[in-house]
Amino acid sequence: MTTLSDRPNTALLVVDVQQGNTSQAHQREQVIANIGALVDRARAEDVPVVWVQHTDGDFPRGSEAWQYAPEFVQGEGEPVVEKSYSSAFEDTVLEDVLAERRVGRLVVTGAQTEACVRGTIHAAFTLGYDVTLVGDAHTTEDQTEWGMPAPADIINLTNLYWADEDAPGRTAAVVDASEVSFAG
Repeated sequence: MTTLSDRPNTALLVVDVQQGNTSQAHQREQVIANIGALVDRARAEDVPVVWVQHTDGDFPRGSEAWQYAPEFVQGEGEPVVEKSYSSAFEDTVLEDVLAERRVGRLVVTGAQTEACVRGTIHAAFTLGYDVTLVGDAHTTEDQTEWGMPAPADIINLTNLYWADEDAPGRTAAVVDASEVSFAG
């Protein structure tokens, strides 16, 4: 139901699952396993997998922090979109990558929930994409010492408000990894 014309396809978007923000992430092993299962399913169903990789002063290109979590290897032909802002659409080639593949619906996973995942799902929705957030395939680190809510609360709140997101001609949804349908 996307508002993007002639964009019937779905893509799996894996946002910033990098060593610098996932080594101490909440429920890391389960989230990584859920994302891995989705990547395998997407590949088996010929659904594009698009990797997003954050680059900035905390994640300098080529550093250990910048590297993707070691459980993941990008497949041949799977694009990697580098970004420097919370939104994967801001000053990147993501829109071109998705348009080339005629994608109008995104299934979103990744890290960190309150930053780059949030920025990306909101931007995608505003741009006209249907956006499914995989509720058990995004995570964040414990930042309570800086006044943030506990990681579980951030994840739960994000899942709660995204399930109620609404706009003309677009759909927003939250589903668990086991319930993801790439068929739209």
